[in-house]
Amino acid sequence: MGSVIFHLAFPVHNLEEARKFYVGGLGCTLGRQSPHAMVMEFYHHQIVAQLTTEPLPKQKGIYPRHFGLVFTDETEWQAVLERARTHGLKFYQQPRRRFPGTRLEHQTFFLEDPSHNLLEFKHYTHDSAIFGEHDAAEIGDEHETR
Repeated sequence: MGSVIFHLAFPVHNLEEARKFYVGGLGCTLGRQSPHAMVMEFYHHQIVAQLTTEPLPKQKGIYPRHFGLVFTDETEWQAVLERARTHGLKFYQQPRRRFPGTRLEHQTFFLEDPSHNLLEFKHYTHDSAIFGEHDAAEIGDEHETR
């Protein structure tokens, strides 16, 4: 199989605010634009902000919906964290360590874009936790909210 690029389309209520957050704040590369959508490169993946007139409800926690990146290099995770802080992006959850002392241990933080979409950025202590560790039953924190 050749190279694969992940694609995600998501709703936003204001394209200019989304551009400031994703391009100006996170450093995404802006691609094609129309009055209804914009394509961006998000760390070598394609995301598309789609304008909607429907109200976008604010979530009451990180579940059931969020998207983001898993970094295999901790220094790259740290660089995104520092960029988010430097650009004043809104943290939904501050950086923290989840499942400490286990094979699932990872560092994580969540950002909230202007349309209330939640983005998670994480780095696992053990690469095997990304897709493996089949004996572990934990997936996220039960009933986790803000």
